[in-house]
Amino acid sequence: MVEQEGLTAKEIDYAFQQNENLGSKETSFLIPEDLQSPPEKRFNLFLRRRLMFQRSEHSKDSVFFRDGIRQIDFVLSYVEDLKKDGELKAERRREFEQNLRKTGLDLETEDKLNSEDGKTYFVKIHAPWEVLVTYAEVLGIKMPIKLSDIPRPKYPPLSYMLGAVKLPSSVKYPTPEYFTAQFSRHRQELFLIEDEATFFPSSTRNRIVYYILSRCPFGVEEGKKKIGIERLLNSNTYLSAYPLHDGQYWKPSKTTRPNERYNLCKNWARFSYFYKEQPFHLIRNYFGEKIGIYFVFLGYYTEMLLFAALVGLACFIYGLLSMENNRTSTEICDPDIGGQMIMCPLCDEVCDYWRLNTTCLHSKFSHLFDNESTVFFALFMGIWVTLFLEFWKQRQARLEYEWDLVDFEEEQQQLQLRPEFEAMCKHKKMNPVTKEMEPHMPLCHRIPWYFVSGTTVTFWMALLLSSMVSILIYRLSVFATFASFMESEATLQSVKSFFTPQLATALSGSCLNCIVILILNFFYEKISAWITKMEIPRTHQEYESSLTLKMFLFQFVNYYSSCFYVAFFKGKFVGYPGSYTYMFNIWRSEECGPAGCLIELTTQLTIIMIGKQIFGNIHEAFQPLIFNWWRRRRARTHSEKLYSRWEQDHDLQVYGHRGLFYEYLETVIQFGFATLFVASFPLAPLFALMNNIMGIRVDAWKLTTQYRRPVAAKAHSIGVWQDILFGMAIVSVATNAFIVSFTSDIIPRLVYFYAYSTNSTEPLSGYVNNSLSVFLIADFPNHTVPMEKKDFVTCRYRDYRYPPDHEDKYSHNMQFWHVLAAKMTFIIVMEHVVFLFKFLLAWLIPDVPKDVVEKIKREKLMTVKIIHDFELNKLKENLDVEYGNIMKNVLVDEDNSLKAKTTV
Repeated sequence: MVEQEGLTAKEIDYAFQQNENLGSKETSFLIPEDLQSPPEKRFNLFLRRRLMFQRSEHSKDSVFFRDGIRQIDFVLSYVEDLKKDGELKAERRREFEQNLRKTGLDLETEDKLNSEDGKTYFVKIHAPWEVLVTYAEVLGIKMPIKLSDIPRPKYPPLSYMLGAVKLPSSVKYPTPEYFTAQFSRHRQELFLIEDEATFFPSSTRNRIVYYILSRCPFGVEEGKKKIGIERLLNSNTYLSAYPLHDGQYWKPSKTTRPNERYNLCKNWARFSYFYKEQPFHLIRNYFGEKIGIYFVFLGYYTEMLLFAALVGLACFIYGLLSMENNRTSTEICDPDIGGQMIMCPLCDEVCDYWRLNTTCLHSKFSHLFDNESTVFFALFMGIWVTLFLEFWKQRQARLEYEWDLVDFEEEQQQLQLRPEFEAMCKHKKMNPVTKEMEPHMPLCHRIPWYFVSGTTVTFWMALLLSSMVSILIYRLSVFATFASFMESEATLQSVKSFFTPQLATALSGSCLNCIVILILNFFYEKISAWITKMEIPRTHQEYESSLTLKMFLFQFVNYYSSCFYVAFFKGKFVGYPGSYTYMFNIWRSEECGPAGCLIELTTQLTIIMIGKQIFGNIHEAFQPLIFNWWRRRRARTHSEKLYSRWEQDHDLQVYGHRGLFYEYLETVIQFGFATLFVASFPLAPLFALMNNIMGIRVDAWKLTTQYRRPVAAKAHSIGVWQDILFGMAIVSVATNAFIVSFTSDIIPRLVYFYAYSTNSTEPLSGYVNNSLSVFLIADFPNHTVPMEKKDFVTCRYRDYRYPPDHEDKYSHNMQFWHVLAAKMTFIIVMEHVVFLFKFLLAWLIPDVPKDVVEKIKREKLMTVKIIHDFELNKLKENLDVEYGNIMKNVLVDEDNSLKAKTTV
């Protein structure tokens, strides 16, 4: 038999003895030689073969220890430091690993000679069954106790029409539904344990190991007990700590264990599946609930964007179809109307008078987004955002039930004291809950750090606003340059009909603003993390909340400030010819075009939104790809060595604790673009939809192929981001109401239509002439009048003012006040209507659906019943055993008594 296997028993014994890493745990299964019979010898031979490690034959995709049995749950890596603190780091590692073994974890070290670069040591960690059941109980992890009798939610009646976007049931629901209960090691018989090796999912296993790592001490330094893997990573004692991916992403595993990474890549991370739904249960099982709920939110947000995109596209098509029949554009383009209106110069001295019909094409483009459907779309989006948030509450509640997150408490890692906080604290205070002494920092010691943080935030906000002012000054200063250049350049005369100085200034200013935004954003990400550390937050949760507030506040101002300027300030305080307002008494304030500032707001929003999305997708896709390629290229110096599973993952990018934070931040900023200024750009939801459809697959591709596997973590909601979304939803109602009133031209047209029009057949006839006031050229100050003399007596400008022959010349006329009153009335009415619908919908739509409430009650009832029956049966068994022992003792006593009587 031995010869058939290809090796003799003697050779195997020699190889077995040469394996210096083989522990007593593996060899304890061997049968002593003096008790061996031929079958036992064959068993020993089989076991020795199983335990023998031949590196040349060991699979590079293995996720097991050398014995091929124990699964690798976590990996630590380090490089020997030859500097002065190298011995201290080595001592920390020895102490840390020794304490890990004391907790029950199995460790196996790969020597640096076996690594690809010849320098890195890898410590593989396995959590045995005893450790898993102990900490599963500590963490309150829910595990299955019985198959659920509650049917899965059924598809709606017309769901067969969406068959193409549905995933197979085996992918969408990879495991059956179970009734679950918090795990207890003393009730193991209660749980459905078929195989101890696969009972706990890999995400739960790495979560338990990380929980131990984050609390394991590694020594006492300066009189303080040092705890946790994060502190060791920060001090470079270890290079990295990560759970392993469970196989290659491009091929299934050769073992019987399913390769979840491959399944995710096949059914989720493929760009050809952009139209498919996401396998949320697979994502949750592999990456944990915290990452899973982000993708559920992103998928739900994308689905809701579909409705907003369709309505926005319909409004755009309406504007496109009615563009040629628009009365305002017709009058502007008419040579006998717009061609006869001489407009006042748009800048001092350099700019010349111009005819209104030169903006013909501009006014037609403006009508695409500034028409009757603008009001409808603003109202629709106000209601849409309310439905979005209310239905998300329901989706989140349903998810809590499906993922066993009901009664979930905040992850203890989030509430754990940060090592940086402990290092800075010199005082202790009793925790009223745990009754233990904890590090404490008095408020008086934290005030200086708060002052530094507040000063830094104020400085960066001032820098941001100053950059916006600089862009504004650029626009004001180059407008005159563009105007004079385009007047004098003969080659540009053919494009002047659509490429006006206003458009050239708006496009260049928007592009420059987009570049400045991306640069400031890059630096502020680093600064915000630094100043948050300066505040010395007590827990990880406080740190994340403080960082979230700073980053969102900065990005809100950074991305939206220019849009707020164009929407609510540009052209509102320019004065009138002869009495213009000036910035710093140098640059004349910008004016809106004859068709208003809405088209410029659309341009600004489009460039910033699309520019950010393009840059973000390129950065997310190519940055990890390039870095991973470079790291692998540097690492692959010994091609004859095995490039093991842990080394492959080591060379991937680190997702990090803030990886999900930036994903949420990007989504929330996009939500702002799609809601805050959507009245000016109905296609914003469509662009957001297209970006998200591709963004989901980019994120999936990154996580499954380009990043190390993140440590699994629980979360029952999207956290503080939900409050931010509610705040933005309220602000969006106000901004869209103001855009329709003050940026759009719809309200002045309605006032003219109902109050000032004298043409009953075409009520908007004469609106353009009515909206332009008259200015006497002779009233121009000398420093503003154009250089070339003209034979014009008057020029026109956009405002509602009395003509020069009126006793109150150039003062606001009565129509101005009527229009202003109408604008304010529209704002009040729109806000009240939308908020009324908002509160009505919030009242009508329950946060938790009725069927979910019933399912939660049913599961709680069944769980209590199952546990009660289990305990009752266990009690009966114990009583039966005790009764049997009592009866046995009674019979023995009677027998002894009978023998005694017989003897007597």
